Amino acid sequence: MSSSDSGGLMSSAGLVRYFDAEDRNAIRIDPKTVIAFGALFGFLVLVLRATV
Repeated sequence: MSSSDSGGLMSSAGLVRYFDAEDRNAIRIDPKTVIAFGALFGFLVLVLRATV
């Protein structure tokens, strides 16, 4: 490995800290809700394609 590759971990430490912090004002959606919405939307598309 060259000496220029040694700074990769240090340069990404700020990003890890940024994405690891949780914002209290952020919208929180349960993953099950996202899956259910996607399935419902897919079913709606199938029904609409069958009727046209």
